[in-house]
Amino acid sequence: MPDGIPGQDHIFGGGASASILHPAVLVALILAGVLMFVLPRKYLLIPFLTFAFLVPLGQQLVIGGVHWLVLRIVILCGLARLTVIKFSAKGKVLGGGFNNIDKAFLGYVLLQAICFILLYHEMDAINNQFGYLIDFLGGYFLVRALIQDEADLYRALKCLAVITVVLSIGMVREQLTTQNIFGLLGGVNLTPEVRLDKIRSQGAFQHSLTAGVFAAAMLPLFLILWKNAKAKVLAVVGVAGCTVMTICSNSSTPLLTYVAAVFAICLWPIRKQMRQVRWGLVVAIIALHLAMKAPVWFAIAHIDLTGGSSGYHRAELIDQFITHFSDWWLIGTKDAANWGFDLWDQQNQYVSIGEVGGLGAFALFLTLISRACARVGKARRLVEGTKREWMVWFLGASLFAYLVGFFGVNLFDQSRIGWFLVLAMISAAYVSAARVWKSRESQVDEVPVGDTREEMTPALPSGDALALPKIWASR
Repeated sequence: MPDGIPGQDHIFGGGASASILHPAVLVALILAGVLMFVLPRKYLLIPFLTFAFLVPLGQQLVIGGVHWLVLRIVILCGLARLTVIKFSAKGKVLGGGFNNIDKAFLGYVLLQAICFILLYHEMDAINNQFGYLIDFLGGYFLVRALIQDEADLYRALKCLAVITVVLSIGMVREQLTTQNIFGLLGGVNLTPEVRLDKIRSQGAFQHSLTAGVFAAAMLPLFLILWKNAKAKVLAVVGVAGCTVMTICSNSSTPLLTYVAAVFAICLWPIRKQMRQVRWGLVVAIIALHLAMKAPVWFAIAHIDLTGGSSGYHRAELIDQFITHFSDWWLIGTKDAANWGFDLWDQQNQYVSIGEVGGLGAFALFLTLISRACARVGKARRLVEGTKREWMVWFLGASLFAYLVGFFGVNLFDQSRIGWFLVLAMISAAYVSAARVWKSRESQVDEVPVGDTREEMTPALPSGDALALPKIWASR
């Protein structure tokens, strides 16, 4: 079962021909698998996140030509445990139910898999996409099920803070010794990439880009610990760890992602005017497009924060993606490498999804982003004036950081778990915010004169498990 990530090493027709499994990883795999079955649900995130981010993704078992990445095995163990929980009637699997974010995620991933199979017309393509579905659907819904409330959110962040410190120490060691300690396990490069005499540390990740973007997007999340969870030491540790990781990656995309995270945090004073800010950005981009000699996306080509940036490649990738719309819109394309020099390297999340899944998957991915942003905005309004408002804002800052980072990276390794975490935390924060709002409204004795039910009630998305307070039924 190859990795199923188009444009990367472990794909249909590629990947390792033999098992890569270090004895230490085998022990960790057995331990993680056992813990996924014996620990209480609320603690399952700890072994899962630790294994996901500290074990190189390339560690795998090859049985009969089928690739079983060790992370997939842990995901399957987690899903099996959730199945047991579901049928033992001990509680809901998804906090707040199957929401609009989940639907959009499920839609774009399934459509991508279907288009890939239709594009290649081979049995190995089905095998490939089976692995892809375990990675994305299995990974996402496992994380989504394990983060159901604020307590789960804080627990995950505390675990991530420790993980980033371990990763940052390893990445600093790469800078000092030009040897990746995680590479001693296998499944990741032992010697880091060097560009223009700058070492690009990658830790346990498959590339410095994914390591850096994951770290940079985590920055706002660790501030949640400082502000809300009375875990200031871990907050400082997490911020320090992700900052060191971003710097050691020596890549422009992670640095831009970090700047985007800080920028979003700083917009807090004008949080109630975000509609005007969004439209202002749209107007600014249109004006820049009209003023520039080249299309506006070629502004990326002029951004180089490390002296060895591939900004022009990123801009050319977007340009050719638009130019060759007729090639990929229906079911994607397998000929993107022929669009131009080095364009097989799909280091743009938006472009990658379109090239693999066509316009349908691309549109559903944008729908996912739109729904996640909308849910952040609604959650913030529901808890306005409380300490939870900060938490929701930091989640929105992390989401924004990822959206900026996606212009320069495709999450093809375990870094995607970080993206799943942000989406799951947004859903959990919304559920918590809606409950706070319901608690507030249940204490209201009467509607003030001149107000209406619609004016008093923030809109809740249809299809969610949380309904409006029952007090309205008697009015």
